[in-house]
Amino acid sequence: MDLTEEQRAFVSAIETFCGRECGTREQRDALTGRGAESHNDALYRKMADLGWLGVHVDPEYGGAGGSMVDLMLFLEHTARGMAPIGGFATTMIAAAAYARFGTPQQKATILGGVVNGAVESIAMSEPEAGSDVASLSCRATRVDGGYVINGQKTWCSNAHIADHILLVARTGAAPGGHQGMTMFMVPTDAPGLEIRGIETMGGREVNDLFFTDCLLPESAVVGEVDNGWRQLMAGLNLERLMLGGLMLGSAQRAFDDTLGYVTQRKQFGKPVGSFQVLRHRIADLATEIECSRLLVYDVAAKVDADPQRMLPREASMVKLKVTETAKRMALEGMQMMGGYGYAREFDMEMHVRRTVVSTIYGGTNEIQRDIIGKTYGL
Repeated sequence: MDLTEEQRAFVSAIETFCGRECGTREQRDALTGRGAESHNDALYRKMADLGWLGVHVDPEYGGAGGSMVDLMLFLEHTARGMAPIGGFATTMIAAAAYARFGTPQQKATILGGVVNGAVESIAMSEPEAGSDVASLSCRATRVDGGYVINGQKTWCSNAHIADHILLVARTGAAPGGHQGMTMFMVPTDAPGLEIRGIETMGGREVNDLFFTDCLLPESAVVGEVDNGWRQLMAGLNLERLMLGGLMLGSAQRAFDDTLGYVTQRKQFGKPVGSFQVLRHRIADLATEIECSRLLVYDVAAKVDADPQRMLPREASMVKLKVTETAKRMALEGMQMMGGYGYAREFDMEMHVRRTVVSTIYGGTNEIQRDIIGKTYGL
């Protein structure tokens, strides 16, 4: 990768920050409640003060207006530094929808908030509508002056720490089709909304949402009524690229930790990494990570060259390849570390918990394979 001098300085600053603020296990445990939380607001706002959270936000709203490559650099290197800023990815995915389709007031509220450290969330999945988004049934019924929301959403990342939820609800046709969906901007303190956490392997990350006669004003509509599916599709490049950038950093950190261990750990009088079986594993994993890095930044560069271009094949390839590589790296790292990889004393067990779910969220990798196949006419 041929980075500019400014980009290299940006990466160096991120590495220095992460080393200082969350470089030790003790620091990370203190910031996350020993891994129970994935987001630390105080650390996040320090990044806001540095202007980093607005790396890909229009300068009109106080952002840096950086490229997609710049955003990938931020994601990769904060993930590699294990910075507990789990709210950032959903924030940027939601912010992108507001940037494209929001009203001037919505843009000012959301994008300005992002730059200053606000967290945003997005709600699509339902108990009976995960990969099959067309089956969602949470309904927004039109009333005088607005809409009343009733229904349930699930697996909603970061709703418990967000200021708003970008809700996708059905306003038109019956479940089973892509028509009749609408996006809404819902404050997390809205009457009629209950946010209930779901405990997971990764700690507190996702939530069930229950809407009971939740009244929203007309101004809560984001974009066009009944056109939410097209608006969702417009954001797929960013969502899948962001997941790729995050998991690239996680894969690299798991590799770094594994390499450090097999270099120092001795058996039979020499480092275990010198044994051919581990040396070859390390070689294969390093190659897979480098392939993943090249794919992430190549697709990011394509987006920068034409931000309006849809890249369903390439974006799905990023999500598929990088998340599978990250999961494999963490599991292989645990195996190479033996019992120490399983112990809470080391970070490897956290790498495993954080990467195994990456092949599920953001569209399962089975769905990504299906999308890629369809782009070849299959």
